[in-house]
Amino acid sequence: MTPAIIITFCLLLLIAYIFNLTSGYTKIPSVILLLLLGWGIQQVTSYLEISLPSFSPILPVLATIGLVLIVLEGALELNLNKSKIGLITKSFFGALLPIIAMSFILSFAFQMAGGHSLKIALINAIPLSIISSAIAIPSVANLKDNQREFVIYESSLSDVMGVLFFNFIALNEDINQASFTFFGLQVLIMIIVSIIATFGLSFLLGKINHHVKFVPLILLVVLIYEISKVLHLPALIFILIFGLSLGNLHLFKGIKWLNKIKTDDFEEQIEKFKDLTIEGAFLLRALFFILFGYLIETSEVLNLATLPWSAGIVIVALILRFLQLKLSNIPIKPLLFVFPRGLITILLFIAILPEDHIPLVNRSLIIQIIILTALIMAGGIIANKEEKEEIDKQLKPEDSGAISQEI
Repeated sequence: MTPAIIITFCLLLLIAYIFNLTSGYTKIPSVILLLLLGWGIQQVTSYLEISLPSFSPILPVLATIGLVLIVLEGALELNLNKSKIGLITKSFFGALLPIIAMSFILSFAFQMAGGHSLKIALINAIPLSIISSAIAIPSVANLKDNQREFVIYESSLSDVMGVLFFNFIALNEDINQASFTFFGLQVLIMIIVSIIATFGLSFLLGKINHHVKFVPLILLVVLIYEISKVLHLPALIFILIFGLSLGNLHLFKGIKWLNKIKTDDFEEQIEKFKDLTIEGAFLLRALFFILFGYLIETSEVLNLATLPWSAGIVIVALILRFLQLKLSNIPIKPLLFVFPRGLITILLFIAILPEDHIPLVNRSLIIQIIILTALIMAGGIIANKEEKEEIDKQLKPEDSGAISQEI
């Protein structure tokens, strides 16, 4: 049995790697293929009557660690400088305003449909309003640099602010001035903790000479994140600050603490840490979506009771996306179609307490929205590629004619 498990495990991850390699050419988001792979495994094991243990308890663990590594990966990739201020501002409001707008639109719809309180409706609406960096970032690898950077900023900030918004609503019995004050205090404490932890981890990164140094650092990052969560602090702020600090050392020139920890190969060590983070994020993302696909029931995907709701929610998200890009003066194509839901939606859905669950917001609705938004993104990117190739073909004869005339 053990050899079979090891062989299966290796084959699945190698297939996931192939999906990751080919997604840039096929424009099919790897998440769709991973979900199909997991679902296909479930169909095969069911047909062959192979009994497997329940993997449901593993899903939140993979989602949590995956979220940490994915946000850290995105933060490490973000390059902060004066020329990026406009892009960062657009990304910030592009992430924040649609989350707030869509959360309240959906919460109003849930209230009208089921008579739920505003708080319960918001708790169920927020997970559906967050762009998934786990799906968005890998899917735009072949877009223009400025488009790719916008998606990295926007989706990473969407994850962070979406979780903050969700925790604020879920952890406060009453929303009033005191709750806002307490939340602000929590954010301030988390920022201070993040700065101290970032200094400590950076010191370890620069000073540890042992050949094993990056895995303990990642374990410490996950540990600090999880302890912060237990204390109901906005833990993703730490991940964002730590990643941005390591990825943008040029902003801290002249600061004494950097000179204390910086060695000749410090930047090289950071690059190695980035590489390990990227590979770890790939591993966790692949395992998570394969496992989630395995746990999907066909009846959940084809649930006609939730399909009108999921289609309506996706249409609302698309309209808000269009308005956001228009108001931000950002080219519509192909970014209009890049608003996938995924890992963070599932993670927050799992985190909803049983007594706060709305029957309408169930696994079927979540799965359908994830699949629909991923298909729309794939279709939009493919159409944009074909349109670009067609324009290039049309321009070539004119260009050659112009060259001939000049000669």
